Order: sequence, then C-alpha cells, then structure tokens
Amino acid sequence: MQDELNLILEDAKETMQHSISHLETELTKIRAGKANTQILDGIYVDYYGAPTALNQVANVSVADARTLTIQPWEKNMLQPIERAIIASNIGLNPQNDGIIIRLFLPPLTEERRRELVKKVNGEGEHGKVAIRNIRRDAIESIKKLQKDGLSEDIAKDAEADVQELTDKFIQIIDKHCAAKDKEIMAI
Repeated sequence: MQDELNLILEDAKETMQHSISHLETELTKIRAGKANTQILDGIYVDYYGAPTALNQVANVSVADARTLTIQPWEKNMLQPIERAIIASNIGLNPQNDGIIIRLFLPPLTEERRRELVKKVNGEGEHGKVAIRNIRRDAIESIKKLQKDGLSEDIAKDAEADVQELTDKFIQIIDKHCAAKDKEIMAI
C-alpha cells in the first residue's frame, strides 16, 4: 500500500512539473517588446504536404532588438512560411523581400501591454486549473486505496501531502506570471 501511495504522490509531482514546463513554454511565446525566436515556436509550415516546424525549414534569428529574420533553406518556401505566419495570428506582419522574411516587432503601447498581461494571467489560470485537476485525481486515487484497506490516518496524511504539493506549484505559477507581468510592463 505504501508503495502505491508513494507512486501516486510521485506521479502527481511529475505531472505538476509538466504543467509548469508547459506554462513556461506558453509564457515565452508572449512577447514582451523584444525580439525572441521562441515567438515562432508553435508555427508549422506546409512543407511538401506535411506540416513542419518553421525552424526546420528555415533559419530563424534575431537581427536586432525589434527584428526577427527568417531565411528559408529553399527559396520556394518563402510564400508558405509567410502564409503560416499570417495564419498563426501572432500579430506580426511578415515583410518578404524575395530572399528573406523580416518580422518587425512594433513597440508596445500601454493598451497592448495590458492585453498581454491579461493573456499572461489567463495562461497562469490555465496552469492553476491543471494543477488542481492533478490534485483531484491524486486524492481520488488515495481514496480508492483507502477503500482497499489503507488506514484513514495515512490517507489523510497523503491528502495533506498532495495539498502541500499543489500549494507549492501554484506559488511557482504565481511567481512566473508576476515576473512576466513585470517584464511586459517595463518600458
């Protein structure tokens, strides 16, 4: 029984860590005024009929603080890359000069910064919901073990451990969101 209990706690911790990793990935996609190639990570290009990650069909680099450049490996990939960027709805208009695609990141207005902060807080809330769902699943598993003969005291201690883990990960989410908010609101 104790091994099963440890497995439940370890699984919950691992899954919560995955939720934090996902949140970190999503937060890097929210631009904070300076160019970052990770803005383009979720973009897939139609490469001869197969959806392929943008960074696998082109060289993506930061030209300066407000400009990203995309140099396709094949010249005929300029149009599909351009279409994929527009379809991705990241709020950037590609500038195609026939050789290279440039993405100029406009300076953030106060209104746009507030929208981005709302988006960050929304991502944080999604992360918290995921953590709470993991907690619920872990507690349900503990209760099933209790029905199968686990003592009530051990079950209550395990539930307290799960809650402690949940609180810890929610604090991590809050810290990530606060740091991103601060980064976005800095002029």
